[in-house]
Amino acid sequence: MSSTSRNFSQNIYENRDQQFFFFQLIGWSGYSLVTFFGITFWDNNITLSHIGHIVLQALLGLVASWPLRAIYRRNFNLRIGYRLLLAVTASVFFSAIWTALRMYTFILMSGESGLWSEFNLWYFGSLFVFLSWTALYFGIKYYQLLGIEHEKLLDVSEQQNVEKIKRLEAESLARNAQLEMLRYQLNPHFLFNTLNSINALVKLKENNRAQKMILLLSQFLRHSLDQGSIEKITLEQELATLMLYLDIELVRFDGRLKLDFDIEPQALQAKLPGLILQPLIENSMDHAIAVNEDGGVIRLRARKVRNELQIELSDTGPGKQVTEKIKSKGVGLKNTMERLKTLYGSKYHFQELKRNADGFSVQIMIPYETEGGE
Repeated sequence: MSSTSRNFSQNIYENRDQQFFFFQLIGWSGYSLVTFFGITFWDNNITLSHIGHIVLQALLGLVASWPLRAIYRRNFNLRIGYRLLLAVTASVFFSAIWTALRMYTFILMSGESGLWSEFNLWYFGSLFVFLSWTALYFGIKYYQLLGIEHEKLLDVSEQQNVEKIKRLEAESLARNAQLEMLRYQLNPHFLFNTLNSINALVKLKENNRAQKMILLLSQFLRHSLDQGSIEKITLEQELATLMLYLDIELVRFDGRLKLDFDIEPQALQAKLPGLILQPLIENSMDHAIAVNEDGGVIRLRARKVRNELQIELSDTGPGKQVTEKIKSKGVGLKNTMERLKTLYGSKYHFQELKRNADGFSVQIMIPYETEGGE
């Protein structure tokens, strides 16, 4: 399609006046063709006067029907009953005018006389044409209104989608910012404990242990910084990172710390927030292992239960002599609960099963997710 044709079509589509004029030309041209082939050609009256009259009455019909548009537009908001009555009345009136005009011109052009006695027959055809014109007008009008409403709905829907996307982006940015803040909250807390331990080893001149802790600390920090701060990783990757931390603690506590891990193979592929276990274990280090002269055991269990990943972490406690020191949740537990709430909303379970001299246990349940889906 050429650019001229496209521009013409676009103008017709956008300009209602041009649309009306275009449909008028098409409609009355169609009426002329139907009249010619249905009456003149069929009756073998192919004369110049008959053909001329067909064209002229179509032009007269175009002129006579033109006021109908203004009448219908002005009264379009009337109730349906009044609108219907108006449409019939206007069609009756203007079809009578058109009948008189086309009969008069036919008499002038053909020279026939006594034709006015057939007014009723001519009028019946004229009324049918104008009622059809009216039906087409309202049909097109309602179709256009339906199209406008549809476009409005699409615009509203598009605007709602844009607003929804903006809202989701804002929520995502806010959530990521909160996760970043919570993640970075862990490092100073962990570094404080580790550096204190290194300082103590240096004072005791246990340089080999201190040097090993410094090396392990640098490996852990490099790994945690390389890892995305808000992305989810598999439990297997989380355990690998966790062991970098625990290797430091094993050196720090020099035989007083024992680990007991029981992880189901299916659970290893489950996805969870990175560094979610470290603050829980660090909590056990602070409130159980570090304050117990005999150290203790940290146990970690992970399994898939229906459509959830269940993780349970426990320790053997601080002993009877220090029970008054274990009332606070500490930074680690609060941090973990905030991260879970931010990531999963209400789709998680976090429960402290016990906190006393005999030990502490916490249970986490989150949706079971894997890299390629469940």
